[in-house]
Amino acid sequence: MSSPTQRSKEYLQERGYLVAIVEKWNPHAKVRQDLWGFVDLLAIKDGETLGVQTTSRSNMSSRARKIAEHENTPAVRQAGWRIEIHGWAKDTKGRWGVKVQDVS
Repeated sequence: MSSPTQRSKEYLQERGYLVAIVEKWNPHAKVRQDLWGFVDLLAIKDGETLGVQTTSRSNMSSRARKIAEHENTPAVRQAGWRIEIHGWAKDTKGRWGVKVQDVS
């Protein structure tokens, strides 16, 4: 099974974005650290910069709160970046589907 980050990377690449995973594992603290506290993927295309937080569909509201309350969010928005949350879940046939929420 692939992670939500890998699924979102593939999803964005299929739509023509150049994508980098910017979430890193910190072995000393034993935690994953997102770029600026909430960006898992950085994607660019045609003059657009997109920061993506990936998660399960059931965690989307908590991620939206996390982004809305984060001290770095205003700077990312002022830089003109779009911010999306990608929430992944399996459908009744066992296929992965994504819900995209723009929280720019």
